[in-house]
Amino acid sequence: MSHPENLYERTRAVLPSWLALYYDEPIEIERGEGRHVWDADGKRYLDFFGGILTTLTAHALPEVTKAVSEQAARIIHSSTLYLNRPMVELAEQIADVSELPDAKVFLTTSGTEANDAALLLASTLRRSNQVLALRNSYHGRSFSTIAITGNRSWSPTSLSPFQTYYVHGGQQYRSPWAGLPDGEYIAACVTDLREILDQSGAIAAFIAEPIQGVGGMTSGPDGLLGAFAEVLREHGILWISDEVQTGWGRTGEHFWGWQAHRVDHPRAVPDIVTFAKGVGNGLAMGGVIARAEVMDCLGANSISTFGGSPLASAGALANLRYLLEHNLQANAARQGSGLLAGLRTMSSPIVGEVRGKGLMIGIELVRPDTGSPGEPAPELASAALEVARRRGLLLGKGGLHGNVLRIAPPLTLTADEAAEGLASIITSIEEVS
Repeated sequence: MSHPENLYERTRAVLPSWLALYYDEPIEIERGEGRHVWDADGKRYLDFFGGILTTLTAHALPEVTKAVSEQAARIIHSSTLYLNRPMVELAEQIADVSELPDAKVFLTTSGTEANDAALLLASTLRRSNQVLALRNSYHGRSFSTIAITGNRSWSPTSLSPFQTYYVHGGQQYRSPWAGLPDGEYIAACVTDLREILDQSGAIAAFIAEPIQGVGGMTSGPDGLLGAFAEVLREHGILWISDEVQTGWGRTGEHFWGWQAHRVDHPRAVPDIVTFAKGVGNGLAMGGVIARAEVMDCLGANSISTFGGSPLASAGALANLRYLLEHNLQANAARQGSGLLAGLRTMSSPIVGEVRGKGLMIGIELVRPDTGSPGEPAPELASAALEVARRRGLLLGKGGLHGNVLRIAPPLTLTADEAAEGLASIITSIEEVS
């Protein structure tokens, strides 16, 4: 078999057509350092997307590369059939910061696998395959997680192992209750939840992202999921908080996204928390945290060949310790508030809304003169992405309509880098508008 010379042509020839690529002329990222990456032509970019919110601390963080190198020199793989010190040490650290009572941790290789495991636990414990999820949600690409994803752009099949009911509350901007005060909006969503429960059978679990990343950095008001939790408790339904993108201090104000929803609901604590992406800082790492009663409910044997690998665990533990020791959550709050304030000064006719928390920000682009909330403008988002890349800035894109610019730089972002990125974003939006 002969192979094309161009890497793009080689990619399209041998990999699936449904693997999305950014940019009219896709770039190959060869190396990274700090908050910057370099492409194969040597051009440097300020990275404001971090490999889809995965480079949590920094590219080539010395503490992580040292831990990985030292572990690789000892042993790379053993599996969960053997005692594994790096896996146990990482699980202990995660349990300590989880705020879940009597917490146990199961490590996986991705957020998809973590959510898949959470669904297995919930459906086994509750003896039900019925699940509640938020509209506009995204929970992974496996058969089970696609089945609970409420965003048609990421749902290639209607076949499903679950009966899923979708409730309102994942986003306010395009909600039928947009414009209501937060308290009234929450009350309307709770009424919607109760109506669905009246029409359904025994629900196993409710799964929700505190901020919908793929959905365009959307969310309901603080306290919404806490209000839901009160209703779920009445029915014995488990609450799964999908923290794959919101965990580890990225939102600035809290270490976990669910913690923002304890407003007026201090007892609101998830039964299961899933995580991935940032904790590994690029290493294949994800997992599930749950109360022992929930985690230990499986009656059959199980193992994980690659979950909790010594290599990934050693790197993730070094990354998490660095994050905690340097209080990067506080830096996310500080730099994020400056970015949000600066972005909200824009008066561009194509900016429908700027939203987010900490270093997890979305800019919804709309077609001018189309009223409120504005007709989605995916073509403008794609154009802005191209302009920003040309200016040396990497952004993400998302939303149900593909019209939201996603901003999520590493949490070590400096004030100068935040100012540089802000200026590039504003200039890029001005150019395409």
